[in-house]
Amino acid sequence: MIWDELDARLDALPGTVSAYAGRVDAPATWTRQPDATHYAASTMKVAVLLALHRAAEAGTLDLDAPVEVRNEFDSARPDAPRFACARHYDNDGAVWEREGGHAPLRWLAERMIVRSSNLATNLCLRHVGLPAVAEAWAAAGARHSVTGRGIEDFAAREAGITNLVTAADLAALLGGLAAGATRPGPLASPAGCAAMLDVLFAQEFREDLAAGLPDGVRIAHKNGWVRGVRHGAGVVYPADAPPYALVVCTTGDPAGGGAADGDACLLLADISARVWAARHDLRPADAA
Repeated sequence: MIWDELDARLDALPGTVSAYAGRVDAPATWTRQPDATHYAASTMKVAVLLALHRAAEAGTLDLDAPVEVRNEFDSARPDAPRFACARHYDNDGAVWEREGGHAPLRWLAERMIVRSSNLATNLCLRHVGLPAVAEAWAAAGARHSVTGRGIEDFAAREAGITNLVTAADLAALLGGLAAGATRPGPLASPAGCAAMLDVLFAQEFREDLAAGLPDGVRIAHKNGWVRGVRHGAGVVYPADAPPYALVVCTTGDPAGGGAADGDACLLLADISARVWAARHDLRPADAA
């Protein structure tokens, strides 16, 4: 079986590899340490995106209203000074070009996903708040994922306040958006879920899960990476099979032999390609 072969291969690698694969709105076909917590890196930005849309639908935020682009943020550690993002550590110059001016929250949310902008993320968090992100995780059915602070809040990090995800929780979040776009659900309206999926489809960093798919296959996804961490989470839309959720979270040196991020990307791409090849057979594990 492909899943036994995958597990055997991953068992031989150092580090921790968690995974989830299964059709949207159905039990998983294959999981591997699905509830192991990993540092979230930028995958937490999907929960921030959901929190923004939920607040907009509740009438507490106007996503099209311009907000100040000011690079100064309150730390999640109450006694800490305010902090700022480092421009060289960001992936999106477009947001920084608006520093000192204004930008709509909707545009900032898009840059947060499409270019994984840290500055945009913290600006969005400033307006929606960490409690709303916790509510978004809870609405998705997440059991272990926590968004405790903004990006580059080093004082909070030193105090043990962190951002965590699991493969199962990310699959619930992304799968919930995919299901919610087709019928009313607990996350947001169908129109809201569809709008969020459109942003995730436009994600420009495609070197991991997306790299394992044939050209032209649509994937609504978000990845995240810092030193020693590489995650990919998405929903794949084959033309000849139902959509499926795929999440791979890696911590440590899962590719073996040196911990290069490029090696981790290749590992995620290979897993993605193998799951794609099995897309017609993604039945629940207890029915496989």
